[in-house]
Amino acid sequence: MNQEVELRHLRYFVAVAEELHFGRAALRLHLAQPPLSQQIRKLEEIVGHQLFSRTSRAVRLTAAGEVFLDRARRTLRTVREDLAEARSVGRGEIGSLRVGFIGSGMLTPLPAMLGRYRRKNPKADLQLREAMSSQIMQSLLDGAVDVGFLRDGGPLPGLESETLFSEPFVAVLPASHALAGRKTISAAALRDEPFVFFPQSAGRVAYEKPISICEEHGFRPRIVQEAPQWLTVMRLVGAGLGVSLAPACVEKIAPPDAVCVRLSHICVRSDIELAWRAGEDRTIVTTFREMAREILMRPERRRR
Repeated sequence: MNQEVELRHLRYFVAVAEELHFGRAALRLHLAQPPLSQQIRKLEEIVGHQLFSRTSRAVRLTAAGEVFLDRARRTLRTVREDLAEARSVGRGEIGSLRVGFIGSGMLTPLPAMLGRYRRKNPKADLQLREAMSSQIMQSLLDGAVDVGFLRDGGPLPGLESETLFSEPFVAVLPASHALAGRKTISAAALRDEPFVFFPQSAGRVAYEKPISICEEHGFRPRIVQEAPQWLTVMRLVGAGLGVSLAPACVEKIAPPDAVCVRLSHICVRSDIELAWRAGEDRTIVTTFREMAREILMRPERRRR
């Protein structure tokens, strides 16, 4: 009958080989000496050769035992490493995580959250991919990313999402504009201005929100130029091509020739959302979501 070597055989063998004394090895293993001797003899039967040379005065490794000791230590070390890795995967500390994010998210607390995740999970393969909200949502559906930070992404079948935080919209004006020195203005004051806007392809909800602010004040903006990045929008506004409405975070990248002015009596806000595929339950994704909620979501929203 074929017999197989068990991990306990290897542990017993290594203990005896390192102690070169059955009594001390038994104490180290918390075993009685007779059962330990029986297991070593059984291991030798499986191997087909003596691993120890025993006399009344000493225990020594045979040539076969010396070779087997190296292999046994390596096997036990590999098993320990494999167990540790499996446990880390189970806790969401190891694995590949592809994260999509919108560029304006870099003007919010998002980078600090990503840095904290990296420090806490150094073995995780964190892959960051910048894109527009609409592109991130499609990448989630296609399985190209695992989780995505959106700006005003809105609902989409096949995806789940939650709002992490929101910010007000501001008016972006050329520094030379007559209203640039005001602390606040009404959106209605921009009725006759040309606008520089994001393209609608960036995301339907993200496009419609600032449009709705204008419509609430009795006009639809006259868009004369579109640009895919907020820095481009800001520079074009500063150059005098028009005005814009933007989330407040863009004030951090305002050039000297453009200013951001608060809008009065505005309820519409821009939402930063975290999205993932419906049914996604991998630990590495849920762990990331929990950290994002902990760091980025306001306490009153976390309690809901």
